Amino acid sequence: MSKGQLVTLCALTSFLTACAEGTLGFESVSTTMTTAATMTTEDPTATTSTTSTSGSTTAGTETDTDTDGTTDTDTDTDTDTGEIPPDLDAPKARIYQLTVRLFSNTNTTNQKNGDRTTNGVGKFEQIDDTALAELRSMGFSHIWLHGALQQATNTDNGMGEPADDPDAVKGLAGNYYAIRDYYDVCPDYASSPDKRMAEFEALVDRIHANGMKVVLDFVPNHIARVYRTNVQGKTDFGLGEPKTAFFTPTTSLFYLVEPPDQVLTLPTPDWWTPPGTPDGTLDSENGDDSPVGDVPRATGNNVNSPTPAITDWYDTLKLSYGYNFIDMTGEGASDHPTWKKMDDILKHWQQKGVDGFRVDSAHYIPMSYWTWQIEQARNRDPDALFIAEAIEGPEAVPGFSFAELLTSGFDAVYDTKAYDIVKRVLCCSGNANDLTVHLSNTEAIRDQLVRYAEHHDERRIASPKVTGLNPTASGFGSAVAGRPAATLLYLLTRGPVVVYNGQEVGEPGAGDEGYGRDDGRTTLFDYWSMPELRKWVNGNNYDGGDLSQNQTALRAYYRSLLEIATLPAIAEGELLSLQEANKAGSTYCSLGRWCYTFLRYTEDGSHVLMVLANLNPENTYKAFVIVPQQALDTVGLDGATTITMRDRLDPDTIITADVAKLTSSGVQIELKPSQARVLELKAAP
Repeated sequence: MSKGQLVTLCALTSFLTACAEGTLGFESVSTTMTTAATMTTEDPTATTSTTSTSGSTTAGTETDTDTDGTTDTDTDTDTDTGEIPPDLDAPKARIYQLTVRLFSNTNTTNQKNGDRTTNGVGKFEQIDDTALAELRSMGFSHIWLHGALQQATNTDNGMGEPADDPDAVKGLAGNYYAIRDYYDVCPDYASSPDKRMAEFEALVDRIHANGMKVVLDFVPNHIARVYRTNVQGKTDFGLGEPKTAFFTPTTSLFYLVEPPDQVLTLPTPDWWTPPGTPDGTLDSENGDDSPVGDVPRATGNNVNSPTPAITDWYDTLKLSYGYNFIDMTGEGASDHPTWKKMDDILKHWQQKGVDGFRVDSAHYIPMSYWTWQIEQARNRDPDALFIAEAIEGPEAVPGFSFAELLTSGFDAVYDTKAYDIVKRVLCCSGNANDLTVHLSNTEAIRDQLVRYAEHHDERRIASPKVTGLNPTASGFGSAVAGRPAATLLYLLTRGPVVVYNGQEVGEPGAGDEGYGRDDGRTTLFDYWSMPELRKWVNGNNYDGGDLSQNQTALRAYYRSLLEIATLPAIAEGELLSLQEANKAGSTYCSLGRWCYTFLRYTEDGSHVLMVLANLNPENTYKAFVIVPQQALDTVGLDGATTITMRDRLDPDTIITADVAKLTSSGVQIELKPSQARVLELKAAP
């Protein structure tokens, strides 16, 4: 990092500190967020505030006293701290999920069910060097070009080809995960639709030139119900295969032939009316126009009925790999037509410079296929990245587990459970202590789990908090509430992390978009723009010129967090939880309900960080944090009598801790509402 970059970082951090300390109040996007549970009498040091960031302590000064009557004070200094600088080439992947349809779209109309002309659409060319340089400097190593593949759509492609059958398309723009042509990109995103692939390849080159790698969606389980490829030399799935049985070992699709003469009937949501003249059916499955005949087929989420429900993936068809999902028999082999076609698809994109793939619904695909497929891909590119979104449960193929998926060659798999545990603390009476159990259960694979604080299938962080039992129905209540959650999840292990575009500026997912509705999510189906991210894009200047002061501070926070994620203790180090040592303490966040604390350290003891996260958006805790002597010995701080703790999120703050006290009664550390601290521990000279 250059001296100029360091100066910029210090300025951003100072501004961020003001926000964290309450000088800059970051209000919730919604006025309907519920109030967090009040503290019990077990928290005598907890104080309640009326906003999520209130607090009056001046940055750089700790005034809390310990029970033994001595005081731990912070010291302000401008001297060189000797801190380890960020390393943007660190091995921990930091992935930016960039939704091509929305990211660069600066159109402000956002009309419900607005078409491409009315609401606008993002373009490959608009993701320029300025945008990419900003993302790289923020700390990202990979750009996931989310939704770039050509999807089924209710819009003509600009080259004279009509829209798809409206009965099988969700939204005017179409569902990113109903792929209509695996070999092509969406013409909407090209300034010249007939040159769309050249524009895509130029974007890949720009990403590489800015020091980052390219990740693309791979959706192997299902295709659009109206799938067809126009790429020369490529063929459709199921072409010419027999349709006399639901399943045969050599077919690519599942045919609903028993009982005979079934009629495909597709649902229409009551909140959305497809354009044109929908009739609830498709000629391709109920007529003579399809090259594979007029037999209805199974739907993508393992539904073998000709009448899928609104909640089903009714716009998709289930692909077969030689495995029958009904009786759970068979697993296929490398000569299966789907296996060969999927390998050809991955080869196609690897030849265009794509470095890795985010794989959708990997649990539906036989493990033998993954072992073979990843080997094939890595024969072409030994460094090819494979990250899986998968669910352990009864619908998964026999023999599936996260461990088996990783054994087959995947680099990492999404850790939905960790995300749910953290969100439940805020919305659903959950307990941060549950994270310890999860970490124990996943100890063998925890460094290969992808952590995220936002996801396109979940409500956005800044969307309203909805109390209840289901975290999927709730946001975090405010953008600021995501800071400790992201800090906790992103710094927990060596595994990859994902930031969803707009998260860094508090995008709330608000507004009735059309098929996507007003559900606290950013639509996957409609033409739209993200109002808060649009302020950073600022007319495609990508300079944040329209961001509020609070949003600028939030983005600076994520920059600092991503830089911390590149440090040796995080990117390459070990994990040691301190939750068990602290959760019984009367000052520790309702016995650990709201806070989580852990150490990250290098094996040689050269770098040690303590991460503390207060997920409570209402209360300040003056917690006495214990680090047992055994823990200090483990991380290489044995023999120290005094330890200094400099906060990487607030470098002017240093806490000096007496080891005798730290290992017994603990050292008092203040955690304000929705605050995280990342303390760099060193033995005092």
